[in-house]
Amino acid sequence: MKVLVYGAGVSGKGVAEVLQKAGNDVLVYTDAMNSFATSVEGVDLLVLSPGVSPEKEEVRLALSRGIKVVPEIEVAFARCSGRMAAITGTNGKTTTTTLVGEMLKTLGVPVKVAGNIGLSLSKETEELSADAWVAAELSSFQLETVQNFAPAISCVLNLTPDHLERHHTLENYYRAKRNICLQQRENQFAVLNYDDANIRSWAYDLRCRVCYFSRRMELPEGVFIRDGSFVVAWDGKEEIVCSVKDMKIFGPHNEENVLAAIAVAYLAGCRVTDLAKVIKNFQPVEHRLEYVRTLDGVRYYNDSKATNTDSAVKALEAFPDGHVILIAGGHDKLTDLRDFMGTTKKFVDVLILLGEAKSRFLAAAKAEGVKNIYLVDSYDEAVALARKVAKKPQVVLLSPACSSYDMFSCFEERGKKFKELVQAL
Repeated sequence: MKVLVYGAGVSGKGVAEVLQKAGNDVLVYTDAMNSFATSVEGVDLLVLSPGVSPEKEEVRLALSRGIKVVPEIEVAFARCSGRMAAITGTNGKTTTTTLVGEMLKTLGVPVKVAGNIGLSLSKETEELSADAWVAAELSSFQLETVQNFAPAISCVLNLTPDHLERHHTLENYYRAKRNICLQQRENQFAVLNYDDANIRSWAYDLRCRVCYFSRRMELPEGVFIRDGSFVVAWDGKEEIVCSVKDMKIFGPHNEENVLAAIAVAYLAGCRVTDLAKVIKNFQPVEHRLEYVRTLDGVRYYNDSKATNTDSAVKALEAFPDGHVILIAGGHDKLTDLRDFMGTTKKFVDVLILLGEAKSRFLAAAKAEGVKNIYLVDSYDEAVALARKVAKKPQVVLLSPACSSYDMFSCFEERGKKFKELVQAL
């Protein structure tokens, strides 16, 4: 079979290597080649990397020629012999997926963690045994065009406006996320956030069995918090996992992440005692409310993975006493800023803005009555200014509420730069 892989990032390279190893004639295409019409001649299958929008003219040309078009994760799923626990949501995906991966390891079978977390799903899942598990972090970009994707367990953490520059409308964005569970069958499970009315309503259209999780209320069946402990109620049995205080990660949003991870791992067959051990030892994921250092009584946190406003709101709410020096801004996703700036006014003493979005962020901050706003041109300036103004008990938090593409290649590079500057103070 002749295959054209569109995109040469981690996912594109991974799926190209896997398909070529399987005996297919594979060509990788990027926009820099500027010869799509020629490259697509005689092609049987076009595989899209997550960064390639299905609305591109090249994709439409392929479809008009009768060429089958699928996303990379569709190929990975079709070729994976193991079982897959797929996790999506606007925020918390990486923390939850990583935690699920650690929990699944207690089963004593091969476990892979891949997907939007930075590892090609196709590459990581090839040649897995039937008893293996894959914890897959999936973005809306990856789920947008799936047709047959049906993991053993799906999980939807939360939904707030994001990536409107790609999906155009909130409905399109939510529809892409919903694809994670639409094709699941009766013997499979969907783990859904009961506290989100939109996500909760999806259960009515699913064929699979639904397990809810909730941070706000006790459920007759599902995973929830009671008297400060995580509780599983399933198939007529109720078990206490551990105390919420046993978590090393902090903040209400991380309580939700742990609830979801417990549900996924429990349905996969993990024992409650093993889940408790993993939770008690699980450290924050790099670039997600990551503690960097304390200097003159001021704590510094790297939350570079906060690439949207809702994620930044959750980060601010993790410091209930407020007194935050917030560094924000970057590549603007054009989402509404009202709630974010309202939270900023409540928790932030000083707001430092930079990047492409700083002018729009400045206007929105002023409109919500945020005080003590500074504009800077670089991360060197931002960190130096934060160091100058911060006094105990304040904390310095990088939580950009934007993607990184205006100044960096990825949020990891941005976070590492921040940490280097902080460590050099």
